[in-house]
Amino acid sequence: MLSLAFSPCPNDTFIFAALVHGWIDREGLTFDYQMADVEELNLMALSGNADMIKVSFHAWLSIREHYELLESGSALGFGNGPLVVAKSRIPSFRFPGNGEGSQGQISDIRVALPGEHTTAHLLFNLAYPQVTKKEFMLFSDIERAVLSGEVDAGVIIHESRFTYQQKGLVKLMDLGEFWEEKSASPIPLGGIIAKRHLGEETLDRLNRIMRRSVQFAIKNPDGVMNFVREHAQEMDDSVIRKHIDLYVNRFTLDLGEDGSRAIQTLIDIYD
Repeated sequence: MLSLAFSPCPNDTFIFAALVHGWIDREGLTFDYQMADVEELNLMALSGNADMIKVSFHAWLSIREHYELLESGSALGFGNGPLVVAKSRIPSFRFPGNGEGSQGQISDIRVALPGEHTTAHLLFNLAYPQVTKKEFMLFSDIERAVLSGEVDAGVIIHESRFTYQQKGLVKLMDLGEFWEEKSASPIPLGGIIAKRHLGEETLDRLNRIMRRSVQFAIKNPDGVMNFVREHAQEMDDSVIRKHIDLYVNRFTLDLGEDGSRAIQTLIDIYD
């Protein structure tokens, strides 16, 4: 029995549905799974508390000697990066390097982030190293914190990027655009990793199983939607499907050369 952990977000439940329900060939492997928030998953992986787990690439960078990245299941892409939002425009908040304003003026801005080990935090640090007043909280609490004035701005991920405007928030910055301009590559958000000590044979099996699970979901989207809806924070079907369409793409099925190159770029920056 292998321990498995992933988030309840639609893109994760979409790609893991077939695996956890046994709708595909699992090559004799069995799984005991649990769901948790993205940062809780990162902390689990950092503590070595799961055999196979979905994590932020930021978290994986520091434990990659212990966990291998699987070829299937990753969240990469263009136009799907974290967004910085606020109740209104902050004049001093500008796109890094575009010559407008002074980044020094934003050092006192209080910003909410969805976890210290998230890729969102890594990207925000790359874009705005001057900002040190940070509050880490559940991604689902960030919009509320901004609206209440607890913080001046927030970095949102997952379903929030589809609902923030309805709640009266405005976009200050697209961290995905920042990454794409900096690297000319898709943004590596999260991936499926497994413990290296499981051995090469088991890791190869996990790679095949994960690929089958992703393929099943892509070919049978209606067949996995009940599992997705059961765990989605945002229940509107159109939002759920937008979420899946944005984060499940060709890189999810297989990283390929472009995906691997983007991850290596992130590694080079981190190291």
